[in-house]
Amino acid sequence: MRSIATVGRLAADVEGDIEEVDGVLRITTIRLHYRLSVPDGEEPVDRDAIDRALDRYADKCPAYQSIKGCIVCNWDLELT
Repeated sequence: MRSIATVGRLAADVEGDIEEVDGVLRITTIRLHYRLSVPDGEEPVDRDAIDRALDRYADKCPAYQSIKGCIVCNWDLELT
């Protein structure tokens, strides 16, 4: 996430749906819930910068680029 410190601070919960499509089981949806922790006493986080990075990261993510159009993906981020 660009200049946003994420090492040791960013975690994700990932879940998905598997459905039968034309007689074959397929992953149809993936949901990612990111958590970015900001330790007490650290410089305040620029939420606008985080939201911009989250809105744009899929364009550069090789995993998403490989499955877009095939699997519905959505994501959000929680600051803790």
